[in-house]
Amino acid sequence: MTSNTAQQDAAVADKAILANSAYADGRHLAARQSIYRWQQPRYDLPGLVVEELAGTSGIVFDVGCGNGTFVSRLRKDRPDFRLVGMDISAGILTDVEKPVLVADAQALPFPDDSADAVLALHMLYHVGDIEATIKELARVLGPGGVFMASTNSATDKRELDRLWARAAGDVLGLPEGPARVSLSSRFSLERAPGYLGTAFKDIRVRELPGTIEVTDPAPIVAHLASYEAWADHCGVPFHDTVGRAAEIVTATIEAEGSFKITCRGGILICRHPL
Repeated sequence: MTSNTAQQDAAVADKAILANSAYADGRHLAARQSIYRWQQPRYDLPGLVVEELAGTSGIVFDVGCGNGTFVSRLRKDRPDFRLVGMDISAGILTDVEKPVLVADAQALPFPDDSADAVLALHMLYHVGDIEATIKELARVLGPGGVFMASTNSATDKRELDRLWARAAGDVLGLPEGPARVSLSSRFSLERAPGYLGTAFKDIRVRELPGTIEVTDPAPIVAHLASYEAWADHCGVPFHDTVGRAAEIVTATIEAEGSFKITCRGGILICRHPL
């Protein structure tokens, strides 16, 4: 089990998988984002980022911007920003409003002190060397600049972890199957302050707890299926397991009226020392 987890962690940070499969386009990311439509309380995450940047002006780098959720909101609410979206995948940047740049967060093509704010939202768990990447992001951030990261807790969506293990076990004929791939565990909400503390001293955490409740299995099935890029690292027939999970969720909804998922995410806001 430990070996499988190590392999999964390595796969989560594999540049080829990220650029050519997981984020070759915005489809899988959109599926993971869409499940939050059913969360209560509902958080306007792009709005919270805008709020945290209220006192900032100038140049903003959105590193690992993905399908441009935050880029779009910032361009709308803060057209005064000189905003650059960046991602390791050229494909996912296709529909993101320009200017955008294909770039590796571990080696940004900018001089020191280039930006007034740097965003790394739900992406630091994808880099190979987290500490070195944080130092690189701090390098391009000017004195007094704002740095923001976001991630999920190690306890986030535990119900989906249990669902996957049960479904995988049923497919394999075991009491419990292999754990599902965890994207955020390498840079979880619990571990993030320690990592960020290597480059920043002023670290504030805004936790965003909630509950997702669905009465249709489709959003959960789409969420689980969005991990297809890591199917070879699951230790179980991927599509069969997703199908079995759909059956379990359907039965739960029929018996209990809904399927509930406990969420715990958060934003970490740091200020670069003057």
